[in-house]
Amino acid sequence: MTTEAVLGLVGYAYLGLEIVAIGSAIDAVMRSRTSQGAVAWAIALISFPLLSLPLYFIFGRSKFLGYVKARRVSHENINSVFNELQASTSAYRADFGENQYLFPAFESLAKMPFLKGNTTKLLVDGERTFEAIFQGINEAQSYIIIQFYIVKNDDLGKRLQSALLEKLNEGVKVYFLCDAIGSAALPASYLEALKQAGAKAVTFRCMTKFSRRMQINFRNHRKIVVIDGHTAYVGGHNVGDEYLGKDPDLSPWRDTHVKISGPAALAVQLVFVEDWYWVTQQIPPLNWLPHAQTGDGHRVLTLATGPADRLDTCSLFFVHAINSAMHRCWIVSPYFVPDESVVSALQLAALRGVDVRILLPEKADHKLVYLAGFSYFHETIDAGVKLYRYKKGFLHQKVMLVDDQLAVVGTANFDNRSFRLNFEITMVFADQECNDAISDMLETDFAYSKPVTTDDYDRRSLVFKLLVRISRLFSPIL
Repeated sequence: MTTEAVLGLVGYAYLGLEIVAIGSAIDAVMRSRTSQGAVAWAIALISFPLLSLPLYFIFGRSKFLGYVKARRVSHENINSVFNELQASTSAYRADFGENQYLFPAFESLAKMPFLKGNTTKLLVDGERTFEAIFQGINEAQSYIIIQFYIVKNDDLGKRLQSALLEKLNEGVKVYFLCDAIGSAALPASYLEALKQAGAKAVTFRCMTKFSRRMQINFRNHRKIVVIDGHTAYVGGHNVGDEYLGKDPDLSPWRDTHVKISGPAALAVQLVFVEDWYWVTQQIPPLNWLPHAQTGDGHRVLTLATGPADRLDTCSLFFVHAINSAMHRCWIVSPYFVPDESVVSALQLAALRGVDVRILLPEKADHKLVYLAGFSYFHETIDAGVKLYRYKKGFLHQKVMLVDDQLAVVGTANFDNRSFRLNFEITMVFADQECNDAISDMLETDFAYSKPVTTDDYDRRSLVFKLLVRISRLFSPIL
């Protein structure tokens, strides 16, 4: 074959590639959930089709295919569990009286009501968190639910495995779920040891019988422990020694979990059941009778969000919470890559005179996300939003405080990945006692922080600013 013929074939191949890329760009414009995502994909696909087309097929989807189908197939079983939960907790539905106007949207997003009759306890940092979790595991009588994004086979991971093996020997059931990508380094022998002892142990994968397509851009980022359906633990910690402050580069590690005892633990359990069904097509036999605490207790809402939701539930939750703020709105997150609607809500809240504070880490564990955050400095600070950098170690907690009526602890970061690509769980508390505890905790955190100004971006080099802008282009998939 002559050189001219070879060049001609290459040209036709590239033309075909470009046609596919243009078609994919149109698909991105039509399907992307955000304008920034549509623009980023369209430019990349048309300009660099050879590189961007494979990336688009892997990372370009905005919906987690199959999860909705799994819900539909399991509708009768899941719905029966949901109805059982609704019936058993109906007496614990919270009443907000004059403040009722604020909460219906939160309950509609969660498809669950605020439940009273709970006790809650903040667990600040890793030692307190895992001490409480291991105590809960030790006290388990019937079953233990374990779900984490990351589980490592280090000292902490082995302690968890040993604690579970001990309870299995006592006849307690164990349901163990970790994310296949987040826990990719976990050796198969770790799960196999649990299975040999009688545990049900699986990984949350992107492909099951409900979806054969590659969807590795999605993650199950939830961190859930439930003991006997009575007590739940939710928050920012994963299972790894660094969460105990043993990583010299990211130490001390600042994180927050929360312990919830009462009817709300069953709502957390329901979130796990949907994830478990996606992987196993089975619904485990669990307790659905509430174990209420004395008195009205704390009012708690369990908000599960993810890429299978019909609406952008996580983003809408933050927008509504920010818009409802009258006096203060404090947000703590390791990452700051918000979408346009959230930025607008922050700007408007600050312009209304609300004390809007965002606390971010000084240290970075993900460089691209860290760089992308700088691109929002002028948009927020110029409107009156106050940004802070945490100086005492690495900040990983996901916490929000709105006025004196709403406090949040969960797994969702303040970025597009948590808003649209990850399965997350957020615990919302509507009680003064919870609010005061989180307020005191954050006051301490702000004492170890420094204010950020636009000069922290403006004085940087041109190369740094260019990297910031490029990182922001990738924000839809960070």
